[in-house]
Amino acid sequence: MIGHRHALGAAALALTVVIGVGAGAATAYDTASGDSVRAAARTSDHARLRAILHRLTTVDGSPGALIETRDRRGGMVLTSGVANIRSGVPVRADSRFRIGSMTKTFVATVVLQLAGERRVALDAPVERYLPGVVRGQGNDGRRITVRQLLQHTSGVPDFLAHLRPQDIVADPLAHHDARDLVDLALAHRPDFEPGTGWRYSNTGYLLVGMIIERVTGRGYGEEIRRRVIEPLGLHATSVPGTDPRIPGPHPRGYVRPGADAPLKDITAVNPAIGGAAGEMISNGNDLNRFLDALIRGGLLRPAQLREMQRTRPTGGDDGRRYGLGLESRPLPCGGVLWGHTGDFLGYETAGGATSDGRQASIMVNLGPGGPDAQSDDMRAALETALCADGPGHS
Repeated sequence: MIGHRHALGAAALALTVVIGVGAGAATAYDTASGDSVRAAARTSDHARLRAILHRLTTVDGSPGALIETRDRRGGMVLTSGVANIRSGVPVRADSRFRIGSMTKTFVATVVLQLAGERRVALDAPVERYLPGVVRGQGNDGRRITVRQLLQHTSGVPDFLAHLRPQDIVADPLAHHDARDLVDLALAHRPDFEPGTGWRYSNTGYLLVGMIIERVTGRGYGEEIRRRVIEPLGLHATSVPGTDPRIPGPHPRGYVRPGADAPLKDITAVNPAIGGAAGEMISNGNDLNRFLDALIRGGLLRPAQLREMQRTRPTGGDDGRRYGLGLESRPLPCGGVLWGHTGDFLGYETAGGATSDGRQASIMVNLGPGGPDAQSDDMRAALETALCADGPGHS
């Protein structure tokens, strides 16, 4: 659905491995010309990337996969498998897809820009901006800060824990109003006292979207367009609102609604179920450009970028930490990956960047809650891409 594999947990659908659904060898496309790019495409790192993508579309069971990598010399797109299990058409290099919780990084960027303009105070109570909204069952907006919403330390329950995924799959075009989803979550006790723990909460980002609208008088989607999409020229990136279509070239998105059930095409879905927590659409090139601009200071003032990158542990054993809408994880070659992951009905995505100008974004068209091996291999692909030809840098 909308989130992060750590958020989905028991709420995920029973998606199991499908062996060899139209999978083929990975195909490479250079996104820049020149001897350096052609030479890089022949390295063992790129051979490993091809092998990982092939594994994603065979052993792991995703119909199709795509990774786009970029550094200062140029970029490359690798694809494997199919965009449509009926027609067998291959995944296109310029494919668009639903990015799920990678939306949160865009939303957090807008809030931090507003903080730099002194229109939002990160440590102010949510009550200042949304009076009376966060109430009930011990949830209290007077005791929760904007920062805590952004960093998943608010204790506000995740609405996904109180929805039946099967119901969403059965009626993917149904509308879900953000306030109704917030109220659904707030009908339950907090996960912990504000600031005393960490637990992923999509509800928090629905509230952040409401704060953006209250402060600016415009929806968070419009602010993302004005502040990020248009300045960076991200022509494949959109905030669809309630439009169930994916514009432009895209693979079909699939879920498996039961252990022995066939794959179900769920490409058309009302993205309001994600809202500010996960509704956006993009492609590999745009995601890489966005992450590069963000990490290297092109979207935030230095003070606000430092706030975004002030991370805390998430409780896992993989070194993952969470800042304000941005994750960090150590790379095996040294340095740090900055980015985010995302699940949305039909797709699983992840993107990462380093401060020395390397980026990679990956997509598979099976999600959410695919097999653990799928997410492990997506992570391995990102690490391989960001460590290619030398160490990464924090």
